[in-house]
This record gives sequence, structure tokens and C-alpha cells, in this order.
Amino acid sequence: MEGITKEYQMGDEVSVVLKGIDLTVYKGEFLAILGPSGSGKSTLMNIIGCLDVPTSGKYWLNNRLIEDEDQTSLAHIRSKEVGFIFQSFYLLQRQDAWHNVELPLIYANMHEKERKARVEEMLTKVGLADKMHHFPNQLSGGQQQRVAIARAIATNPTILLADEPTGALDQKTGAAVMDLFHELNDEGRTIIMITHDAKIASHAGRIVRILDGDISEGNLEDA
Repeated sequence: MEGITKEYQMGDEVSVVLKGIDLTVYKGEFLAILGPSGSGKSTLMNIIGCLDVPTSGKYWLNNRLIEDEDQTSLAHIRSKEVGFIFQSFYLLQRQDAWHNVELPLIYANMHEKERKARVEEMLTKVGLADKMHHFPNQLSGGQQQRVAIARAIATNPTILLADEPTGALDQKTGAAVMDLFHELNDEGRTIIMITHDAKIASHAGRIVRILDGDISEGNLEDA
């Protein structure tokens, strides 16, 4: 990212949310973007994940200049390059864990036999081999987040983008999810985690702090 800005028109006034962000994330890195509510971190996350576009500045993702991509290409990038993990899980309540994880593979037009093997592999990887046919309301918060992580990595994206992934979890369960993130990172997956919690950010290999739309290299002693 070079000089990324984001502005919103609020009546007669312009709200500047991001103020010229320069940021490089390296392949295989575990990066935390740490900041309080209203700091611009969610807006930055949406731009990183190609869910939103900047007002100005340049953003390259795996050597592709995002502003040159059309909506079809951006949808392909979101499905193939980025796995999304959110605080609220966003699981389909009427589908069991198996079918929640299978869904992005259906969208990716993966053959049924390969889908079956991949879903089993992903749910086993996150420790839910015995919960594959449980529905979300039959799972704890931590188990639901594990299903969401399995869904996010099912298509083997190059980047995992996690927005407050432990925000709805107790401390012990959150720590277990962080252990899983470390395992995924050790496999070579790039992880970008958005959080307001300095303790959660400390799990990352590098911390960038964001405040009032500006970023700086993080220092937990100042957090």
C-alpha cells in the first residue's frame, strides 16, 4: 500500500478515515493491526480484503494493482486470495459445520469428491473431526470460530484476514484460537489480524498501530 486514503462525504463535510497509509505485508508474515474503535482499522481491513476501494493511493496484492481490476476480478480475488474470519463467525445457522465449510468450495466449483476430502481435512485440522455434523447452536463460541477458520482456509487462500477473531470469546478460548493461528502461520499462511486488544496483538510477529487514520510500528508498552 502506498498513500492509501479513504474519505466519506457526510452531508456538507468530508470525513477522512485513512490519511495516507503506507504498509507492506510480507508473504508468510503474521501481522497485527492494533487500534481502538474508530481508528480506521476496519476500513483498512476492508480495503486489504478488496471489500472496499480507497479514495486515493495504490494497493498491490500479490503484484496485482487492485485499481486495475474489475468487479469480476475482485470477486475472484476475494474467493481465491483472501480468507475472512470475523468476530461474529457468520455461520449459516440452518447448516451444520460440514456444510458451512463446504459452501466456499461449491462457489469455487470444486468437484464433489474433492470437496468431501477437503471439508474433512479442514475440520480435522481445527480439531472438530467429531463435530462435523453439529449445527452452530450445538457448538460453543470457540468451536464456532474454529468452523469459521476451517471455512476461511478451505480454498487455500494466500492471506487470512481476521477481524477481532477473539472478540466474542473468553480469554482461555481466545488463547486456543491464537494457538491455531500460530499453527496456520507456521504452515506458511500470511495472517493479518485486526484487533483492539494489545494482549491478542502480542501473538503476532509484527504489530502496526493505527490511530485516527495514521499508522506506525507498534510498541506494546505504549498500547
